[in-house]
Amino acid sequence: MLSEWQADGLLRYMDLLQRWNATYNLTAVRERSAMLTQHLLDCIAIVPALRRAMPDGGRVLDVGSGGGLPGVVIAALMPHTLVCCVDAVGKKAAFVQQVSATLPLPRLSSAHSRVESFQHAPFDLITARAFGDLADFVRLTRRLLAPGGQWLAMKGKVPDKEMAEVPADIEVFHVERLDIPGLDAERCLVWMRMVAGAKPR
Repeated sequence: MLSEWQADGLLRYMDLLQRWNATYNLTAVRERSAMLTQHLLDCIAIVPALRRAMPDGGRVLDVGSGGGLPGVVIAALMPHTLVCCVDAVGKKAAFVQQVSATLPLPRLSSAHSRVESFQHAPFDLITARAFGDLADFVRLTRRLLAPGGQWLAMKGKVPDKEMAEVPADIEVFHVERLDIPGLDAERCLVWMRMVAGAKPR
């Protein structure tokens, strides 16, 4: 359940996304109703799983965040969580910073960087919504994962082939199917972590 403040903040975020998108092409989705379903509700659906994994908050990195999905939604609905959105496109990182200041979401930050050159303290959870395959996702971010941390990849259909190709020292320990209201498409979350005893590279 969303509080009135959270619901208002997320609708204001959609207003900003739609306004900036007209000039900066942050997302291919143009119609507001489609944005609400394909972006907002899609990202809200992962929050219960995140709350179970991080009941006391923590540090989250959203890789290839684009216009802040799911990072902005996580920051809005889990206010005790520090969220950093990283994207290689400067205008997208600038948009997330504008969202942080406007809503305001003081624990939300953004960085304009390719993830392979991103320098930051380790994160408890690293997530991505549209960032290549699972093997690349973990390979490029493993040095940024805190000990005991987890990866959370948002996917459509269960990516059996991708899961089979993750490095041997990474385990897929849970796949969680999601039901998105109004969205006639498959969605799932792929949870991964380092195998016990494995070392970050």
